[in-house]
Amino acid sequence: MHGLKGVKKAKNLALRQYRSAKRNEETMNSMRRKDREITTREAVEILDAGEYGVLSTVGEDGQPYGVPLSYVHQKKRIYFHCAIEGQKLENIRSSGKVSFCVIGNTKVLPDKFTTDYESVVVFGVATEVSGQERHQALVWLLEKYCPDSIEAGKKYIEIKDQITTVIKIEINHISGKARR
Repeated sequence: MHGLKGVKKAKNLALRQYRSAKRNEETMNSMRRKDREITTREAVEILDAGEYGVLSTVGEDGQPYGVPLSYVHQKKRIYFHCAIEGQKLENIRSSGKVSFCVIGNTKVLPDKFTTDYESVVVFGVATEVSGQERHQALVWLLEKYCPDSIEAGKKYIEIKDQITTVIKIEINHISGKARR
């Protein structure tokens, strides 16, 4: 009898997880404030111009974790570098599913009790990269953040190579919204 209860619980859990995933998929594809929705092209432009973004992950224990970081967007992927250990890497290794948010231009309008803004949210899967892709991602980061110091940056990459991890986010979904 106890075994049947366990099977029934497992089936109910699987059904709830399926329904939850289905709701998430449907929600991800529709924006509540259609009047603020921007085109994918505009969203990509904000992503390309952003100085930093906030990476959101979830730990094995279900605890959410968000961390701001520098990044580069290339070939429909987001790349960033980090240390070889830490909370974000633990979470990514546990579940690569992530979201990444970039906020572009903002302007507080106190007399209207609102803010003009533009933002992008990306959903995707994060994985560690190696080899030529890893090296190229580091060079892209140099080109974005240190365009006047590429050669010195390449030497720095060599020095810090053993203590640097490079992660890419394969973008599954991108959306943006703005109040301008």
